[in-house]
Formats: sequence, C-alpha cells, structure tokens
Amino acid sequence: MELLLATTAFNKLVCLLLFVPLVLDCFSGFGSVAQLLPEEEESINQLKGLNLTGVLPAEFANLTYLREIDLSRNYINGSIPTTFGQLRITTLSLVANRISGSIPKEIGDIATLEELRIDGNTLSGKIPDFIGNWTKLDRLILRNCLIVDLIPGYIGEIASLKTLDLSFNRLTGPIPDIQSEDLDYLEVNFEGHEYEEDLTTTGPSYFLANSERWAYSSTGLFMGKDDANYIAPSTSNATGADFYGTARLAPTSVKYYGLCMRKGSYRVRLHFAEIMYSDDMTFSSLGRRIFDVSIQGDVVLKDFNIEKEANGVGKGITKDFNNVLVNGSTLEIHLYWAGKGTTAIPDRGVYGPLISAITVTPNFNVDKGKLSVGAVIGIVIASFVVLALILYVLRIKGYLGGENIEDKGGGYMAPEYAMRGYLTDKADVYSFGVVALEIVSGKSNTNYKPKEEFVYLLDWAYVLQEQGNLLELVDPRLGSNYNEKEAMRMLNLALLCTNPSPTLRPSMSSVVSMLQGKIPVQAPLVKRRSMDEDLRFKAFERLTQDSQTQLSTYSQDRQAERSMSRDGPWIDSSFSIQSKDELADSSSTKHLLLDLDDVNLK
Repeated sequence: MELLLATTAFNKLVCLLLFVPLVLDCFSGFGSVAQLLPEEEESINQLKGLNLTGVLPAEFANLTYLREIDLSRNYINGSIPTTFGQLRITTLSLVANRISGSIPKEIGDIATLEELRIDGNTLSGKIPDFIGNWTKLDRLILRNCLIVDLIPGYIGEIASLKTLDLSFNRLTGPIPDIQSEDLDYLEVNFEGHEYEEDLTTTGPSYFLANSERWAYSSTGLFMGKDDANYIAPSTSNATGADFYGTARLAPTSVKYYGLCMRKGSYRVRLHFAEIMYSDDMTFSSLGRRIFDVSIQGDVVLKDFNIEKEANGVGKGITKDFNNVLVNGSTLEIHLYWAGKGTTAIPDRGVYGPLISAITVTPNFNVDKGKLSVGAVIGIVIASFVVLALILYVLRIKGYLGGENIEDKGGGYMAPEYAMRGYLTDKADVYSFGVVALEIVSGKSNTNYKPKEEFVYLLDWAYVLQEQGNLLELVDPRLGSNYNEKEAMRMLNLALLCTNPSPTLRPSMSSVVSMLQGKIPVQAPLVKRRSMDEDLRFKAFERLTQDSQTQLSTYSQDRQAERSMSRDGPWIDSSFSIQSKDELADSSSTKHLLLDLDDVNLK
C-alpha cells in the first residue's frame, strides 16, 4: 500500500486504514489534495477512539464508493463540511467530538442515509427540516448537542425510524405523535428535566453488605457494555490519599447505608477523584461525568462534576455536610445519574456516579464504655421481670415464706397481688412503673418521705401531678442538664403503669413503644376530693400496716384469703378493706374504713 502525503485540513490527523496498520501524518493548513484514501474504499470505521485532531476534510466527498463514516470518540473540531452532501453513505457517526456549528443543509441531499449519530458535540441551531427527506432513516441520535427550538412534526412521520434520541438539548414544545410502528427507543427531555427509568425492565439490582455497619445497593446496567467493571480503574495518578486510586462506579444509582447509628447530628464527608479521564489534548479528556447526590432524601449536590470541582482529573476533593440528622438508626447516602454528561468517552459505559470514600463522624460526644439511659432502662426491665418470675416460682414451690417476700418487696408489689395474691403480667407493669419513678427521681419508693404526712414516693408523685409540678421529682443532682420532654414522658408513663386498676395499665409492649416515642404517653388523670390532709395520710399509714398483717395471715390460712377476696376486694375508685374477723369491731380496719371514707382515686 502506497503512502500518500497531502496537505489537508487535518491538524496532525492520524488515520489507520481499514485492515492495514498504516499511519498517515497529514500536515496542517489548506491546499490541494492528491488522494487520502483509495476511491474504492467503502468504510471508514477503524478510526474510532484514536485521539485524532484537526477538522473534517472536505475531500472525503471524492470517495464515491464510501458507504460508512465513523469517527466517534476523537478530538475533531470545526464544522461538518458542506461537501458531505455529495456522499452516498448510509452511516455517519461523529459521536463525542468537538464538532460545532449547525448541520449544513447540503447534508439533506444524502438520500441513502440510514443512521445519523452526532451526540456529544457542541452544535447550534435547530433540528433541520431536511431530515424529513431521509425516507430510509433508521436511527437518529442528536443527544446532548445543544440544539434548540421545537421538535419538527415530521419526525413522527418517518415510517422507517426505529431509534430516536433527542435528550438533553434545549428543546421546547410538545412531542409530536410517532407513527412508526417499529420505534423501540425514544428518549426526549426539555430544559434539563429528568426522565425516570423503570428499573424492573432495564436491568437487575444488586445488594451487597460489606460489614455489619455498612451496606450498599447498586442498580442499572451500563449502556453498550454489559460486562463493565463496577470498580473504576485509575487511568491517571491521583493526588491525595491512597483511596483516591480506586472508586465505586454505578450505571444508574448507588446507595450507601450506615446501619445501627445513634440518633443525632453527624458530619458526612464525601471523597471524590475523577480517575477515568485524561488531562491532555486527546479524545479521552472530553468526557464529562455529571450526577446528583442526596443525603437522607435531601439533594445536596446537583449536576455535580468532579473534574470541574477539582479543577482537573486525578485530584482528590471532599464535600462536607456538617449537620446531617439521623432520627432513626439508618443513614442513607444516594448518588444517582440523571442522564447528563457523556456516556462513551473514553469508552462506552464510562458514566454515572463515582465515589472514592465516605467518612461519617458524630457531632456529639460519644460516651465510651458507659451504658446509655435506654440501655439502663432495658436492663432494669429485663432484670426485674426475670426476678419477679423467679420469686413467684419459688413461692409456688414453697421454698420461700410469704411473709419475707411481702416484707421486702412491698414497695414494688401491685395492689391486686398484695391484697389477693393475684399475679398477672400487669403486676410486672406496676413494678416497672415504680422502678421508672425511682430512676427519674434518684430516690427509693419505700424509704423516701419528703414530708411527714407523705407515705411513699409514689404518693408524692400523685400529689405533684395534681398540682402540675411533676418535674419536681426529677433527680436534683441533674440540675438543668436534662430533657424536660423526655423526663415528663417517663414520669407520666410511670404513673400510668402504677394505676391501681390492672385493666387500666398499659401492656409491656405498649410501654416499650411509649419509651421509643412510637406512641404518645397520655398524662394520667388523678382526681381526689378535698379532705383533711392529716387524716388522709394517716389513713395511708394504717392501710400499709394493716395490709402487712393481713398478708401474713393469708400465708397461713387460705380460707381467710377467699373471705378477704370476696368481702374486701380492691376497687379501682376507692379503698374498702374489711377485717378478717368480722366480729371484731375493734379491728384497726374498722377505723381505717372510717378514715378512708372520703378517699377516691381514679
């Protein structure tokens, strides 16, 4: 094959002839052309992705046998020569170059054209009307070309058209009706509006859990490259930390999840470096990666271009977000491609979100080695329930005397169990309420007596609740360093759990939901009639003493228990306790009933 040199409009154009690895160095400037390629050449499809520079030579029109021109993914600039209208080609592909200007009207004379691809260039003007003359047109792709104005109505009348892509331009107006029955691909957007794919039909979804703390989900398939690698290889020496040398890729979307995180404010730092493009004057430097980033559902980066933000490729940069709130236990970081940028530079499938590393740090002090309040409450609940069950089983087996149990645990016993020996799960709820009250106040229920007339901590809590001063129960050692809303929730919950009526106490599952804030805590209603304070609290003291005596008698005489259960039940709205010996008028209980005649708790 003879090497022919010519002065053409190519600036250092390097051409690889079909099937022959022969390089042509063509001088810059304009002049006569003897011959660039043999006239019988039918295809120029071996010149893709060779970083060719310069402009398109008008002399291609002399190749009368030429049927295909594919100069995709090069560095060719300038406009499309008008002489191309003399060609009888079926395919013209100038994808991902630097072609500018409008599409010349002479191109409309190519009646044999079946495929036109000029996407990824910087054209101007509108979609030319002469495209309607191409009756054999099968594929028309003018994606991301900066063309403007309306979509011509004739586009929908091209019966042979199967693929139409006019997306990411500056088009306005309606989409014309498509009459082609063979059309199987249509993509159009206006002024940057995004279109959403149905991922159930475009490709599989993947879920990978890297560790117990992190997980990620990647969706989509790379267009034109089904075997693409989801770990980006570095094509340049990235500056910065070592992790900038590789990156996670995703064709459509990638979500990172931080798991089992504490509720609070966090600082999220995202690390990026564009490592798949070059920074020289070659075709691989023309790529543009554009994607969006959202954190916890809020868009934090829109149309993000790593190379532009970093002022070059291979440069590590970070994006900080200082007040990211985690209300549950999961942090979500979502990177997604909205269809913008290039898709075939330096190769097909090079697009979509890319990230090198993620750093998440709390904006609050982490108490290492200490139990949280929630953990303490959970441990107390579990421990007390287990202890209550053990004591109950031992009592049933006869290993423990009833007198000892009542004496040592009277402050935590539910009224129905203390008076009738009736044990249910609601008795545990009552006990938990007492424990919760002790935790908040830092005081013991049975030992604490704020004033001489008050018997128990629980009694004092009801008085303060009625006065609207329930927060006075909070442990004074906390000072003002506590959350009043959470303290009120715990105090009201404690009063709900210690309701004298078992049926009015919440279940333990409801208690847990209230602690977690899933359901609201209703403030308990405590209504008492006005009465002499000294008489009322004196009655409480007698009630306590008399209850201990009757419980001791109960453990020795079960018949007496039935009599007490039948004749002296514990009633929700009032206290009414009769003596075991109904003939003994001098019983302390008789005086107790007189003292409690006006007591009414609801």
